[in-house]
Amino acid sequence: MTPEQQQAIQTHVEAISAILYADCEPGSLKTLEDIELAVKERVLTHVTPQIGNFFIYSASGTKAGRVKKLKSTLGDLSITEKQAARLGCGTGSRLSPHLENCCLRLSANVAYESASKDIKYITGVTVPSKTQQRLVHYQEFNKPVATLDITELSVDGGKARLITPLGEKSDWKDYKAIVSEVGIVASFDQNNMIVDWANQQPLANPVTCLGDGHDGVWNIFKEISCEQDRREILDWYHLNENLQKVGGSIKRLKQAETYLWQGNVPSAIALFTKLKKKPAINFCKYLEKHQQRIINYEVFQRDGICSIGSGAVESGIKQIARRIKISGASWKSEHIGQVLAHRCAYLNGLIGKSPKAA
Repeated sequence: MTPEQQQAIQTHVEAISAILYADCEPGSLKTLEDIELAVKERVLTHVTPQIGNFFIYSASGTKAGRVKKLKSTLGDLSITEKQAARLGCGTGSRLSPHLENCCLRLSANVAYESASKDIKYITGVTVPSKTQQRLVHYQEFNKPVATLDITELSVDGGKARLITPLGEKSDWKDYKAIVSEVGIVASFDQNNMIVDWANQQPLANPVTCLGDGHDGVWNIFKEISCEQDRREILDWYHLNENLQKVGGSIKRLKQAETYLWQGNVPSAIALFTKLKKKPAINFCKYLEKHQQRIINYEVFQRDGICSIGSGAVESGIKQIARRIKISGASWKSEHIGQVLAHRCAYLNGLIGKSPKAA
């Protein structure tokens, strides 16, 4: 920008500022926030829409087509069908792409009603809560894309509360999430979606698969890659947690922990085989079931071969729950999948961006 252009802008801005200031009620500007809000309201109404419309025409090179009004972070814009097509703006939407993404980023963290209030306060533009909700339901959210081999996958489950008739007991349903180096993907009642996503990514050989003792986790892993290409590892922290539930002799528990830390499952089982209490019997069955997934954790951690715990996916589930389990939230079963996709897209940094390649 030349000095002459900068001077011209300064002259026009001073003239515009004087007009906008004169439009304010006398004595209404008592604080800096009063000034901020007054300027934003008047600029959105009288200034930025005209600038936006000028840019739209200049960038698209056309004024042809039927005109429609579009809410945007610049205020209400007028845009024709041909302009919208050339500028990559959907002809059916009443919100600009940037305003849509602002809404999606906010509603990924808070209730739709709260997102509506926040959008109004931050941008000065009104987007009702119902519009916020519809925007999520009809959106196609990107999933992360890997360009380098994924070395570790973790799977775990969370719960979402379904809407039930007034007076009936809450109904909680499970969903599954998978975490890798490139992000998190979650699904409700569609484990094949998680499996398909994982199998579409480049996977290391072997790819480490971490999970707790739940059958649903290992059933998902069973469909990912080939058996000989997977290194299945039972999460150490869940393993130790289940050990502590056996109770009894502290010395025996410490010895069992040492054996398991070194991957010595037969010796650990031998410590409990003579015990008749149910916790000990169940723990022995648990060890026998997952024996091939219990590694020498000491060596793997010392040599940095791979992770020994599924903390990444547990953290991911907690991040998802901050939206799914927000106070008072309950969902229609047909909407949970989309809400999960929305939250994951936000956590993966993909709202307003193309799929992240890593």
